[in-house]
Amino acid sequence: MTERQVSAGGEGAGAPDVQVQERRLRRDLGFWGLTGIGFSNIVGSGWLFAAMYAAQTAGPAALLSWVGAGVLCALVALVMIELGATRPEGGGTVRWPLFASGRLVGTLIGWSTLLSVGGTAAEISAIMQYAAHYLPGIYNGHTLTLSGLALATGLSVLLTVLNWFAVRMFAKLNNLVSVFKIVVPVVTVIALIASGWHSGRLTDHGGFAPYGYVACLTALAGGGIVYSVNGFQAPLDFSGETRNPRRTIPGAVLSGIGLAVLMYLALQLAFLFTVPENLLGHGWQGVSFDSPFGQLALILNLHWLSSLLYADAVVSPGGSAYVGVAIDARHTYALAKNGTIPRYFMKVNQRFGIPRRALAINLVVIVVFLLPFGGWQDIVSVMGDMYLLIYAASAVAVAVFRAEPGGRTAGWVPGLSWIAPVSFVVSSEFVYWSGWQDLRLALPLVLGGLLIFLAMRRPGARADLDAPEADGAGPRRPLGAELRTGAWLVVYLVALTLLSWLGTFEGSGRLPAPYDSLTVAALAVAVFFWAVRSGVRHLQAPRPAATA
Repeated sequence: MTERQVSAGGEGAGAPDVQVQERRLRRDLGFWGLTGIGFSNIVGSGWLFAAMYAAQTAGPAALLSWVGAGVLCALVALVMIELGATRPEGGGTVRWPLFASGRLVGTLIGWSTLLSVGGTAAEISAIMQYAAHYLPGIYNGHTLTLSGLALATGLSVLLTVLNWFAVRMFAKLNNLVSVFKIVVPVVTVIALIASGWHSGRLTDHGGFAPYGYVACLTALAGGGIVYSVNGFQAPLDFSGETRNPRRTIPGAVLSGIGLAVLMYLALQLAFLFTVPENLLGHGWQGVSFDSPFGQLALILNLHWLSSLLYADAVVSPGGSAYVGVAIDARHTYALAKNGTIPRYFMKVNQRFGIPRRALAINLVVIVVFLLPFGGWQDIVSVMGDMYLLIYAASAVAVAVFRAEPGGRTAGWVPGLSWIAPVSFVVSSEFVYWSGWQDLRLALPLVLGGLLIFLAMRRPGARADLDAPEADGAGPRRPLGAELRTGAWLVVYLVALTLLSWLGTFEGSGRLPAPYDSLTVAALAVAVFFWAVRSGVRHLQAPRPAATA
């Protein structure tokens, strides 16, 4: 097989073979490199902002939200570890739904993944918000100004350039950044607690749960908690560039989650116990800072800590943005392999093993996301839902692969027969709990991928996908068969949107609590088993012959 081998559609219509491009990726990453990637991607702007937003939403009960987010990540991580260790591939989180559930699901999840590039825009926005301490003209308190957008665009270009070369250099630089990202939060917790501890904060000012325990659920997405803990999947998208995926991926992913959750809990406690009493006259909802820990340090006369925090405000989210740009490139590379976007972006640089064209298109997407949003919380509230849909689709994929005769994912992680459906249910609940105000934007945006799928199926479109191995998923099946296989995801998204409007999380309240969450759980169980059955039939169905 040669680099110039193309599909049956011919050289003019086709694209470079998927396997040729995959082999160009360098297998240079080991345990420490992957752990650094995972940790750096988790600990970004979240530690700078989420403690305040979570306290505003749930008060001291936000501590329970962090624990809940850790449980969700642990469940989902086991599903993702099984897939990454046994089916390693560049951009695997985009590829696995395609293989398991067909091209309709693959297109919708791929589209949501492309939209989730906005998460990198959130990190860059966080840097700008903290940089406004020194450059007041770049942030007006709600969104980036024109000068702020120009500076953010320049930073996006710089991060893209730094990702332009070999993955080994990327991993070494990221490991150095990760050390700094561990030290500064630890120093922050110790310094704040030593300088401004106020006892009774878990019970004063409305009690432990001043806004009700339901607010703990809202804080998961709306408070930025899910977004802050999210990022553990980063090593999985580099599974195609890992020396020994089966051995290194599980430890790297779980180590990143454990360290991050402990750090976030410590930061939340430090925030709760050190906010000055005079700022709590209107309860936790009245506590508001543009740069939470930096301004809190100044109030406590810790000027040296404030200077350190404002420096880390660039390094910490900058490190996550650095990793995010690399991950986004693997996602876009995988989307090109799927055929969701033009195969032009699948090309991997032969010398450095980097999908440079994918990097370039992602730079454009990041800048676009900075334009309409510009504020950290606005971006992460919507982007968190995008990531959770990827996790839900992966839970279906692992169950489908386990049921496949001779499946390569059978039994590597014990208990997957119950972990997979529970992971799907919990992911669905987290999407629902993020509230109607976010879901009314996020879910219709994902459903927009249906238009992309139909456009790809029009006569004469994407002829190169008719070849047996053009995207690794076999030749194109009839439209009706693809719609039947992937209908579960469309129904799932529509039903979640409707339940969100009916429910109590910023919805109309027509479906009261806790019956709204129980209804979502029942829906998720039914859809999960429907999706698995559809996926198994998809894998077992006879494949049509490739067109000549």
